[in-house]
Amino acid sequence: MKIINLIEDTNGREECVAAHGLSFYVETKKNKLLLDLGPSSQTLENAKALGIDLKEIDTVVLSHGHYDHSGGIIPFTRINDKANIYFQESAKEDYYADDGLEAKERYRYIGIDKAIVSLSKANILNGNSKIDDDIEVFTIKERSHKLPSSNKNLLIKKGDCFECDDFGHEHFLVVREEGKSVLLSGCAHNGILSILDAYIEKFGQAPDLVVSGFHLMKKTEYNESEIEEIEDIAEELKKYPSKFVTCHCTGIPAYEIMKPVLGDRLEYVHSGEEIYF
Repeated sequence: MKIINLIEDTNGREECVAAHGLSFYVETKKNKLLLDLGPSSQTLENAKALGIDLKEIDTVVLSHGHYDHSGGIIPFTRINDKANIYFQESAKEDYYADDGLEAKERYRYIGIDKAIVSLSKANILNGNSKIDDDIEVFTIKERSHKLPSSNKNLLIKKGDCFECDDFGHEHFLVVREEGKSVLLSGCAHNGILSILDAYIEKFGQAPDLVVSGFHLMKKTEYNESEIEEIEDIAEELKKYPSKFVTCHCTGIPAYEIMKPVLGDRLEYVHSGEEIYF
């Protein structure tokens, strides 16, 4: 199995740009698929620089309904109109970030381009779905751990009101090959610990590899309780036998807090880099 990061927030391969967002290329003997398509057509440009022919992609999985994971989908369909695109029905709702009272515009739209919903190859899901013998997505019905505090400013707009997002629009990709299982998540808004517990409940054992942003990033320095929260998550991850690769919304500062706890079981993948396991 080949897994390559097509775009994320930090510089990796010099021929690839970095941008706030995420996209992974996954290649197995049977399939060529994408988890997310980053914030814009820059994802496509990175794929070209890496020698990846996006015309050969057969499956696109949108992890959740945010722009920084979906912005490249419409540009992608202009070069590939055959790939099936999968997302949860609630991914089409109106999602916002609360940027605070001092922001020029407090509530900032972070949802998807609604044109994605009308695409001919859009497959709108309601819960778990088996895509192929070795590819499926699953959702969380009930979290086993509390949400990371970094989610508190993410909202859904219902009518004229803003409510806390419950992240029902998020699903998680499972890819298997040659006896190995890989769990891929975009931002793990539901919490990586809850996602792992839901995986184990569904499949009976932990995945061999987990590739995910952990949504621990913040624009200001962490306070003491936030550092403790990140350390606690790392300590809990140690209890699982999986290897972890993170990126994007984890952020380098949070990664550097987690790394001493998890050691060589945690790595960071940068824009354009391949994951080896």
